[in-house]
Amino acid sequence: MKSQVLVETPTHKWIYFGRDPEKPEKIIDTNQYMIVTEHKALLMDPGGIELFAPMLASIVKHIPLEQLTHLFASHQDPDIISSLGLWDQTLPEAKLYSPWIWEGFIRHFGMNNIQYEALPDEGSRLILDQTEVQFIPAHYLHSSGNFHVYDPATRVLMSGDVGAALEDPNASIFVDDFESHAKKMTFFHQRWMPSNAAKNDWIARVRKLDIEYMCPQHGRIFTGKQVGQFLDWFEKLEVGQAITHASN
Repeated sequence: MKSQVLVETPTHKWIYFGRDPEKPEKIIDTNQYMIVTEHKALLMDPGGIELFAPMLASIVKHIPLEQLTHLFASHQDPDIISSLGLWDQTLPEAKLYSPWIWEGFIRHFGMNNIQYEALPDEGSRLILDQTEVQFIPAHYLHSSGNFHVYDPATRVLMSGDVGAALEDPNASIFVDDFESHAKKMTFFHQRWMPSNAAKNDWIARVRKLDIEYMCPQHGRIFTGKQVGQFLDWFEKLEVGQAITHASN
């Protein structure tokens, strides 16, 4: 599995994990992100059960395992958090931050030791040493209870399924040409995002943030002006297309 430091400040850094060459062919490719501060670390959307071993091996190349104190699951899907039962045995003192609405579902993945910190619908904040991160509401994109993570110091938004594309495992982790990349995102967003109202609410919320890196859970990372290009593209896109297709 590849890993790469995305951005680093005197107080913390963001690390990317993904493009696992050993991933089974029919399992969707995922990106994982981790914030590392002086004494703590937050692993976001740690992945499916099949990804646990390579993730663990990659993490310990960067930090001692006891420094991994916090987990975040943006929603309830298996590619997000079906590895929970194994993390529960590995990090029994950790805390999992996830939407309140999904607690009863996520616990089915196995959770006897890790503490569940239920996020309210309006969002919340977390302090890791000197670093504050914000849990930004992204409900119905594509899950009915869903959050993204924003770090105002580094200007990174971990955007979950928003901005996702289905990519070749050998593809670059950064968007190089937005127009050609947009073609890879269209079907994913039209089918997996159910609500234009929710989409526009999220866009209005995110436009108020200062974002340099937008980091989705699938596909490539957007940087600089590409973030604004994505928001403009997404605003024009009609989503929730499955009903239309089923009616034809």
